[in-house]
Amino acid sequence: MATPKLPTVTKITGLPVPSDASSKSHHLLSKTGKLVGFRNTHDSFNNKYDGSTILPAAFKLLTDRVRGKLGPMPPIPSPCPIPVRKPTFITTRIGPSALRATWLGHACYFLEFPSGLRVLFDPVFEEICAPTSLLSSKRFTPVPCSIADLPFLDAVVISHSHFDHLSHPTVQEITKHHPTAHFFVPLGLQAWFRKQGITNVTELDWWEDAELTVPADEATIRGTFSCLPAQHSSGRSGFDKDTTLWASWAVSSTLFSSDTKKSVYFGGDTGYRAVPEDIKGDDYLPHLPTNPDFGKIGTLRGPFTLGLLPIGAYRPRYLMSSVHANPFDAVEIFRDTRCEKAMGIHWGTWQLTFEDVMEPPVLLREALARRGLPERGVFDICDVGESREF
Repeated sequence: MATPKLPTVTKITGLPVPSDASSKSHHLLSKTGKLVGFRNTHDSFNNKYDGSTILPAAFKLLTDRVRGKLGPMPPIPSPCPIPVRKPTFITTRIGPSALRATWLGHACYFLEFPSGLRVLFDPVFEEICAPTSLLSSKRFTPVPCSIADLPFLDAVVISHSHFDHLSHPTVQEITKHHPTAHFFVPLGLQAWFRKQGITNVTELDWWEDAELTVPADEATIRGTFSCLPAQHSSGRSGFDKDTTLWASWAVSSTLFSSDTKKSVYFGGDTGYRAVPEDIKGDDYLPHLPTNPDFGKIGTLRGPFTLGLLPIGAYRPRYLMSSVHANPFDAVEIFRDTRCEKAMGIHWGTWQLTFEDVMEPPVLLREALARRGLPERGVFDICDVGESREF
């Protein structure tokens, strides 16, 4: 059997960027000018309790529980009300007639483009999304398939280094079953992959772009991968907080010999606004500053065929809002980024925070109605393992 040809990656320029992109204000520099980390720079972020700073956040949760300000974590319903089905995939190298998106749990989506391009976002196929089983709860919805079940895989997109978005065992499974798959990661994260012996990896900064070219018998497959801003954090231990970048991504691909272009905006993991502790409720809160980068993404890179937008892991809001969008925030991100349709991610897999596991879909419908949008058919959820076409 012939050895599969590796895809090629070329960094490209010429796509529109905001006027302030060259300032790199999100870079954290040492006194000597060396890049040592990254930061959130907008008023929509509050770093007092950002939900990703483990010790301050954990201490705040503990004291609030003792004081009776925060109740117990809601129980997971039994049986779990989120259906899980065995997914089906296109088994020929030729792509489907429409953009096909399959939810594999949490933030993981598998995209099959009409061009033939296959892309996997934030794959984590493990039971526990933490360094040890003591630090996180077990999956309450099982993995719907294995990496080996994917007939083709051209690219893997990683939003940031947290354990529920980047998994060492899953990455190793990908390299075993799909050795030519190329990884696209935010700035600083390439070194982690190289330590695993993986060299087919490209790291990008915000507003940087690369083209992937995949040789195939039917026709050459191309995809454009764009690293874009998000409001979050990073780290895999207590000693590497924010030393690698976090990002959202855009991926687009055009059908060979056609002008049929499909594009996906992947929100990954992000906040939209910081909600102070004295504010209650889940409304739009229009008086609070929001992150302006999503509007820039929509204006400069939109519209998108599909948005994959986070809707879960948001309570208590005073701890999580800076780094995790709730459904009301997600609908605003949907509008800002000019997505034509959207699917909810970052819910229904691990109980990471204090909302009921079935609350995100309920609030999503409320948020859509409040904005005068249809409650179904525009920004939806689906079963784990289910595929939708766009």
